[in-house]
Amino acid sequence: MICQNSFDLLNFKTPNSRLLGLDVGTKTIGLALSDTRWIIASPLKTLLRTKMTHDVKELKKILEEFNVAGLVVGLPVNMNGSEGPRCQSVRQFAKDLDHHCETPLCFWDERMSTIAVTRTLLEADVSRKRRIQMVDKMAASFILQGVLDAFQHFSQA
Repeated sequence: MICQNSFDLLNFKTPNSRLLGLDVGTKTIGLALSDTRWIIASPLKTLLRTKMTHDVKELKKILEEFNVAGLVVGLPVNMNGSEGPRCQSVRQFAKDLDHHCETPLCFWDERMSTIAVTRTLLEADVSRKRRIQMVDKMAASFILQGVLDAFQHFSQA
């Protein structure tokens, strides 16, 4: 089920469940996992993309292993708010994933996530090789943390 609003994912929260953040690229999928209280996002891993059936199989293993109640998929919106070909590609990926998987998902505007993560890694003096290995899963963590922060803000309001 593709949710219209990220707050819809709160309806699927169960004890010890987690959220999985996805930064979907053309060659890789960065993954991040929330804690069971849905407060903190942590980078998990980066999957190399192959065929959709293989990607879904790998994601299903992770969903089961970590008791994932919902997915947060980063949507690469243009800086002016419009959606280009990359958004269409990510939306198609989510639609295909939704067809093969019952876990609810929502989209989250990922503008500036990769830039923010890259800047952080540069400031930490991480080597170029290591940045390449880390940027996708850290971007997924940045995306997921945005949703988790919104949940915290909403619950305090």
